[in-house]
This record gives sequence, structure tokens and C-alpha cells, in this order.
Amino acid sequence: MTSTALERPSRTGVVASDAVRVLGVVSIVVAGVRFGSVEVALFALVLLGLVIPRFLRVPSGLDIANGLTLLAAGWFAVVDLYARVGWLDIAAHTVANGVLAVMAVVLLGRLWPEHAELRDARARTVLVIVTVAAGSLLGVLWEFGEWVGHTLVDDSINVGYDDTLGDLAAGMAGSLLGGLALARRR
Repeated sequence: MTSTALERPSRTGVVASDAVRVLGVVSIVVAGVRFGSVEVALFALVLLGLVIPRFLRVPSGLDIANGLTLLAAGWFAVVDLYARVGWLDIAAHTVANGVLAVMAVVLLGRLWPEHAELRDARARTVLVIVTVAAGSLLGVLWEFGEWVGHTLVDDSINVGYDDTLGDLAAGMAGSLLGGLALARRR
């Protein structure tokens, strides 16, 4: 990938990304002091989502977008904003799935560097398709995680049929937008 937004992180980018990770640690502490064990567990998962990109040397812009998106999604759940703002769940799934799908495809590009620089129309089309496929898989895993949380941790987690299908559709839309953005950069 030739765009600077998709290159390995700079020192400044690493510091900024690590500052977002510090917000993840602070979120766990605040959740423990002001809320309960379910919220602490939620932010532990968020922190995992913040730390993994650091070890994978994800580009800084993508790392920061991922971190802020996951933190926002976590806090929206903790303060019950999803229940009060009807469209917010769909927006969160659209953005989070899009960012995570792009990150997955960028990382896949490292496995096949000989294909990462292809710039013809077919390569861009395949890039969009792979991004949507990766995002769809991540969306299914996310929904499975919500179901596990509902079943084993807290039955107030919303996992109805309409919610799940809406979340999956939003995630696919976000992945499509992410794939189109990646293709435009080529």
C-alpha cells in the first residue's frame, strides 16, 4: 500500500495511538469504580481491541480510528445511549465494522505483498469484495459475541432477530464503504 495513511506507524503516530490505549485503561478503572463487573468486562474486551493493533503494527491513522470507535461503542453501551438514541447502534456497527474490515484487509495485504501494489480495476474490485467479506465475517463474530454476552453474562444485552440483522446489514455497509475508500487510495 503506498498511501501514507496505510504505512507502518511513525513515532508520533505510535504516541497518539498509545494515548488512545491509555483511555482504554482509564475506562476500565472508571467502569470498576462507577459501574460494575459487566462494564469492566466490556472495557477489558475493548482494551484487547486497542492493544492487538499495537502488536500488529497497524498504521497509526487506522489504529487511532479503531481505538476511538471501540471506546465510543463501549461507552455508548455503558451509559445506555443505544437505548435512548435509536439510530446509534446502526451507526456504531457501520463505523466499527468498516474500520475493522479495513484493518483486516491491510493486515492481509502484508501476507501477500506481491498483490498489495496491484492497481488495475480488477484488483480494486477484488479489494472491495475482500473487505466486505472480511467485514461480514467480523460482523458475524461480533453478533456471536453479543449473543454469548446476553446468554452467559447479562440478559439485558439486546440480541433480537431484528437487531442482529440490522447490525449485520450496517456492518456490511460499513465494510463496503471501507473497501471503496481503500480502492480509491490505489
